[in-house]
Amino acid sequence: MSRGTLNKPADVAVETAGDDLLKLQNQVCFALAVASRSVIALYRPVLEPLGLTHPQYLVMLSLWEENPRTVSAIGRALQLEPATLSPLLKRLEAAGLIDRVRDPHDERMLRVGLTQTGRRLREQALGIPPQIVERLGMQLSELEDLRAVLHRVIGAATGESNAGEPASG
Repeated sequence: MSRGTLNKPADVAVETAGDDLLKLQNQVCFALAVASRSVIALYRPVLEPLGLTHPQYLVMLSLWEENPRTVSAIGRALQLEPATLSPLLKRLEAAGLIDRVRDPHDERMLRVGLTQTGRRLREQALGIPPQIVERLGMQLSELEDLRAVLHRVIGAATGESNAGEPASG
């Protein structure tokens, strides 16, 4: 954003210190959008040998952390709506990586679990993070700092103080 300051939360006037508030390069949303597209593009060739798209990879990451999970728990973890998540799960099931079954105690709940193939895929996926770090050409500490800042941005945007960060304990 600009080097100016907000005087009061209710005050919409912003001192610009010579910067144009509507200049594209000054927009946080623009920087985040371009960074997101660029980083996700780095994943494409790395995920291709595993037969995964980036959104499918995120689903698998959530299941490698906790297996099985309900569809709603996966949606909360990934901050995705059911309408977006459902086609991802169908494709992963068709690929033989997950199974979806109704909870015998509550038919309304759909449980998603890894198949043997899905569990084995985790071993191959262990090589993904180091490849991405290498492709970015940044220090791991820089990426950890960036991730922490992005979690604060997510929290500020969603009103959650610890959005996307693992629970401590």
